[in-house]
Amino acid sequence: MALVVTAIALLLLLAAAGLATARSSRAHAEALVYGGTGVVCGLAALWAVAHLAGGGGTETLVLPVGLPWLSAHLRVDSLSAFFLLVINFGGATASLFGWGYGNAHRDPGAGPVLPLFPLFLAGMNLVLIADDAFVFLVSWEFMSLASWLLVLSTHREAETPRAARVYLVMASFGTACLLLAFGLLAGAHGDYSFTAIRAHAPEAGAAAAGVLLVLVGAGSKAGVVPLHVWLPLAHPAAPSHVSALMSGVMTKVAIYAIIRVTFDLIGQPQWWWGGILLAFGALTAVMGVLYALMQDDMKRLLAYSTVENIGAIVIALGLALVFKASSVPVIAALAMSAALLHVVNHSLFKTLLFYGAGSVLAATHTRDLGRMGGLIHRMPATAFLMLIGAAAISALPPLNGFVGEWLLFQAILNAPALPQWALKIGIAVVGAALALATALAAACFVRLYGTAFLGRPRSAAAAQAHETNRAMTLGMAVPAALCVVIGVLPTPLIRLFEPATRLLVEAGPFDDRALQPWIRLAPTSAIGNSYNGLVMLVTIAILSVLLVLVIHRWASARVRRSEPWGCGFADPDPQAVSQYTASSFAQPIRRAFGSTVFAAKDHVDMPEPGDTRPARLTVTMIDPAWGWLFRPVGRAVDRAADVINRLQFLTIRRYLTLMFLALVVLLVMVAVTQR
Repeated sequence: MALVVTAIALLLLLAAAGLATARSSRAHAEALVYGGTGVVCGLAALWAVAHLAGGGGTETLVLPVGLPWLSAHLRVDSLSAFFLLVINFGGATASLFGWGYGNAHRDPGAGPVLPLFPLFLAGMNLVLIADDAFVFLVSWEFMSLASWLLVLSTHREAETPRAARVYLVMASFGTACLLLAFGLLAGAHGDYSFTAIRAHAPEAGAAAAGVLLVLVGAGSKAGVVPLHVWLPLAHPAAPSHVSALMSGVMTKVAIYAIIRVTFDLIGQPQWWWGGILLAFGALTAVMGVLYALMQDDMKRLLAYSTVENIGAIVIALGLALVFKASSVPVIAALAMSAALLHVVNHSLFKTLLFYGAGSVLAATHTRDLGRMGGLIHRMPATAFLMLIGAAAISALPPLNGFVGEWLLFQAILNAPALPQWALKIGIAVVGAALALATALAAACFVRLYGTAFLGRPRSAAAAQAHETNRAMTLGMAVPAALCVVIGVLPTPLIRLFEPATRLLVEAGPFDDRALQPWIRLAPTSAIGNSYNGLVMLVTIAILSVLLVLVIHRWASARVRRSEPWGCGFADPDPQAVSQYTASSFAQPIRRAFGSTVFAAKDHVDMPEPGDTRPARLTVTMIDPAWGWLFRPVGRAVDRAADVINRLQFLTIRRYLTLMFLALVVLLVMVAVTQR
């Protein structure tokens, strides 16, 4: 516990040091901030591993700071240690990548990133060890404001002000919901420490309202549909290593908040809480990947992909809640293991993909897929590492994404163990939606990788691109290696966070753990089913070698060269019809889903015969969350503001009348409550 608090204090000191040295020497400030942050986060991650490996005990600390009647309560248990590992490992790799990114992508407006970067990580760490509502909410706001300022660090870009404004509004809304939730959970006794909330379980109505408020407040930070609208705006606007932290790490802090309240503070859950999570998780997964498929901006595509993966995690949490409420703890542990494993997996391959997008941005100075192409020849290391990330997020074996999806589907297939018929049918529908989202995710990343790295360069910037520096490459290589290692050997990781699983659902995912081989994953519920990543890796390698040998043995050995087919046109311009673009790849899916889901419309500007102007195709789409929810709310707020604005122009007599009426209303309320 002392080491975690010391790490947070060191991060705050690094922020002050970065602010003091940034003006005098930018290079020295970057080395100090990123190097120091990487070391501090690395040590904190190692401590979290040791804590979990030692059984995940509980350590507490009370500091005499905060409100006069409420000290600051801090606590580390197996759940917070698990998320400390995720956050600090992501912070260590982001520090390494950010050090190289600052040298490769110089932006005179990005100076504020240096002091804010360790502040952001300190805020996330403090949320995870908070043991009372006051410290939790202060830390939550600290994290939100630091990330908001990091988004604003690219204020020279046209879309940044709107992205920062929407993010700030949604962050304030989420904090307000969490404040009300903790007020309900604390109840009449008014003790906001988590220990007191556990000891005095709220009534059924207050508990249900508190859970719903937490799902809205933390779900808005995680990116649950329809509260996701800030995410695809803010994540692309931030610097790439900050985008990686916001997408791969900060969203996990929101998941931690949901888990802490629904599985720990409130006590025994109700099954319909899990039903709500299942419904919104399925909606989030499908809508998120559909959004991603339509994007031509690489970082915006990755941001929408985060929405889809958050949906998968929320589905797993919903299953765990349902099985726990139905007294099936072993399957609940399986679902919780799938959720925690997917938390780790997404933090790895999503940070890897954002690092890769940052490398491409530094080399080509564009995020537009339509201006990339052929980068595999100019950036081979980045292309190889991005391929690992794209395959992992597409849930292809033997990488880590496949293991997480496999565990999740094992939990879904155990729906017949539930007593509620509505849940049995509903979970089958959720499983179908998850399968659809997984297939569309594979199509999405085939589109991204093929358009960006294969084919011919579509712009001069892509043709002149070059490989990034060693720090950026190493920052990508570390999570890429773990994507492979966890995919092949997932059992040690699942056993590492088993104390967190037992804390939340009072059961472990394995039977006879001592008898299970460490290379084979065989959860209790998967009777007759098991996963052996090493066998799968060897099988894939052997089949690949045999396929190559067959092709070389029976295929023609002659090398044939010819001009690429240009649909009858001899124009060698890569922008011509001779190769697929990102838009053309997504067109069939857009026409299948876009007209109903996104109100997508194609506008064709076809010149008259004899007119030499080129034809133009323009596609317009709108996120339904804006049309159905946020724009009506915005108009209602504007109308209310116009009405309330008239109050500042009243006479003194009317002000006195309003005060008298307010006093009467308060006295009536007091009289009613006294009865």
